[in-house]
Amino acid sequence: MRVLILDGSESGDSLINSISELVVKKLKLQNHDVKTITLRDHNIKPCLGCFKCWVKTPGRCIIDDDIDELSRISVNSDLIIVITPVVFGGYSFQLKKGMDRMIPNILPFFTKIKGEIHHKKRYEISQKFIGIGTLPENDPESEKIFYDLLKRNAINFHNEKHPGTVIIEGESSLAIEEKITSVFEQSGV
Repeated sequence: MRVLILDGSESGDSLINSISELVVKKLKLQNHDVKTITLRDHNIKPCLGCFKCWVKTPGRCIIDDDIDELSRISVNSDLIIVITPVVFGGYSFQLKKGMDRMIPNILPFFTKIKGEIHHKKRYEISQKFIGIGTLPENDPESEKIFYDLLKRNAINFHNEKHPGTVIIEGESSLAIEEKITSVFEQSGV
């Protein structure tokens, strides 16, 4: 399985670094092909919302930055794992920019999924999707928003499953490993 890890951390985030290392180790033990992209190390500009990636250059953003590499890797992945600090229930700004810029990977046309209107797939493959968030302290409201966001993004990836977990700073290594194992099991990894 080809796995893309999108690291939405800020520099010096030791918890996310530890989580990412553990995730990579577990995946490689299962002989998965793993690629980690630390978004802060790439030139990714915010989406302009111009929709030229749909009408002028279908499937390709007009902004000249590193998003082409990210898009190519993501559409050729079987599993996308996002690892991010949870900010007001959402993703870090780095991850949000990356996710927004993946809009060329879907079509401007619509389909119904469980009674809701969503964009159609541009490519045949549907990536599995896992989200791992971190919080400095227990915050049930932010966790709920984060899980809802994961669910919505999983639908946009045309995936029924949307496993995720939130790791609180100070949790034991054993608790963190158990949470990661659980989301892997939920997604079939």
